[in-house]
Amino acid sequence: MALTESNEFEIGAFAPDFTLINTIDNTTIQLSHNKGENGTAIFFICNHCPFVIHVNEELVRIANDYKTKGINCIAISSNDVVNYPQDGPVLMKENAEKLQYPFPYLYDETQEVAKAYNAACTPDLYLFDAELKCVYHGQLDNSRPGNNIPVSGEDFRNAIDVLLQDNTILENQKPSIGCNIKWK
Repeated sequence: MALTESNEFEIGAFAPDFTLINTIDNTTIQLSHNKGENGTAIFFICNHCPFVIHVNEELVRIANDYKTKGINCIAISSNDVVNYPQDGPVLMKENAEKLQYPFPYLYDETQEVAKAYNAACTPDLYLFDAELKCVYHGQLDNSRPGNNIPVSGEDFRNAIDVLLQDNTILENQKPSIGCNIKWK
């Protein structure tokens, strides 16, 4: 596994719109029609990455905790499924159902969405306000596989709470760290 930090994504930049297939129910999801009333979280994840496996349950908790507060969550997998078949749409659906994802799990077959977001790793986490302007792009928390720090979602939860309270921008945003996206 190649340890990779998230790339720069300008705070204040608008979320690039996309239309992708939700592997859970085979529906088409367009970001502009599925944004949250108060904000939208986008998670670039995959099935096999140990960093994603480490935080999956917390991503589910975050989505469930903030759904009633007008925050929609969307997960996207952009990995090359030819060389990483465990990240293919059929197994994405199985994984989402097993983990009870309360958010769509979209397949970015062309990898164009990941490129538009300058995504680099899994997990790569973004938070956008009600107008889809980026307010946070960074880590979930300080926990990593093997470092014995419990997964809390502290950094990402704090970003959502600040957005919901007064829509200010957090100054210190630590990049996410994980496996590199598996490019074609």
